[in-house]
Amino acid sequence: MTMRTSFFITVTALSLLAAACEDPTKGKAKATTENVTQTAQATTAAAATGTAYKFDAASSKIGWVGSKALGSKQEGSIATFNGTIHLVDGAPEKNSVTAEIDPASITSESAKLAEHLKSADFFDVEKFTKVTFASTGIKAGGEQGASHTVTGNLTMHGVTKAIVFPATIKVSGDQVLVNAEFAVNRKDFGINYPGKSDDLIRDEVLVKLTIAAKK
Repeated sequence: MTMRTSFFITVTALSLLAAACEDPTKGKAKATTENVTQTAQATTAAAATGTAYKFDAASSKIGWVGSKALGSKQEGSIATFNGTIHLVDGAPEKNSVTAEIDPASITSESAKLAEHLKSADFFDVEKFTKVTFASTGIKAGGEQGASHTVTGNLTMHGVTKAIVFPATIKVSGDQVLVNAEFAVNRKDFGINYPGKSDDLIRDEVLVKLTIAAKK
């Protein structure tokens, strides 16, 4: 084997390894979380006013992408969820959003992984039977070209955090359309399972929201 051939093989191998380990959250917006304040709780309780638009299950999707530091990524979705957007004066900034997700409906490309995600290592769905979100504010302008920034209280795995993430919101005829893609740190919600010592799982998971809510 010539030195040139050996060099080419080495570079190719390193390139393939880098591709296999690519972090799906790289370059994506990062959701920020903090402890929930009493003011935010009060805002949530008073938010459900305006015209109600219900999530349309056929046109909506919640997807996720996770990965390992030295391995491939895995994609999946949440099969069962519902929610309502309350729209005031046709203005997204006056929207309020509530949603409820069944973590036991999580899906994955690997059936074995999906079952593991339901276990006490991750979502512990027998103990924590639902994930909820209630917005506390929506303002114009968002990271990476999003039309808005959404703030709300997310309860997952028995932990409630105030979360902030970018989203593109559009009011079109009799429906409200919401698209968002952002990374969430699972450890912020007490989901700490690290994976095997030689096969570690990344902390951040990419969340993909496509929501169509109809009047």
